[in-house]
Amino acid sequence: MNFLKNLFNLFFPDVCLTCKLQLSSNETTICTQCRHDFPLTEFTNYPNNLVEKSFIGRIPIVEATALLYFHKKGKSQQLIHELKYKGHQKIGSFLGNWLGDEMLESNRFKKIDYIIPVPLHPKKLKKRGYNQLTKFGEALSKKLDIPLITNKLIKVGGTETQTLKGKIGRWRNVQELFKLIDTTVFEDKHLLLIDDVITTGATMESCCKELLKTKGIKISIAVMAYTE
Repeated sequence: MNFLKNLFNLFFPDVCLTCKLQLSSNETTICTQCRHDFPLTEFTNYPNNLVEKSFIGRIPIVEATALLYFHKKGKSQQLIHELKYKGHQKIGSFLGNWLGDEMLESNRFKKIDYIIPVPLHPKKLKKRGYNQLTKFGEALSKKLDIPLITNKLIKVGGTETQTLKGKIGRWRNVQELFKLIDTTVFEDKHLLLIDDVITTGATMESCCKELLKTKGIKISIAVMAYTE
């Protein structure tokens, strides 16, 4: 088996999904050099960070974090583009494990009951073939030992991409687009809502407003990247 694996790797070597250079035998997904080059936020250990500040006066958030800063044409944008549009779902697992390790070492994000991903509209899910948050959520769920629930919060409108929209366009595109199909399952629970990138926070705010219709609910947020 090892011989066949080595032979396969000889002709089809694993490469880093950012620099495209061949990975060494002890590297997976991203090479060590690129990993060190990613712009880490270090928000996980610090209250009142930029993500938490961005929601002040908008929605009540217990705690929030982002693993990376999202810079245009930077490594984090390149990596998330590979995840969302090139089918490299193992990036979600890679980032979920990385952020999960941070959260385990932190004194924050305790007593969370469920992890909830921001849903895709069924049409977009069918077109893409996967939700880019699934592997990210599964990795966080396993690392933190918290159940991942993917079928209670759904998207019922707004199939246009947010990527090229301005701030006003983003707000208009997400209003009243999410629906909680069971209003009792999250009563008095603390949820960790996850997404890939926070830019204006409009999508997260819309999700939270729907979730906050549930009695006694508390919400924290964790995302792959935050746009400065």
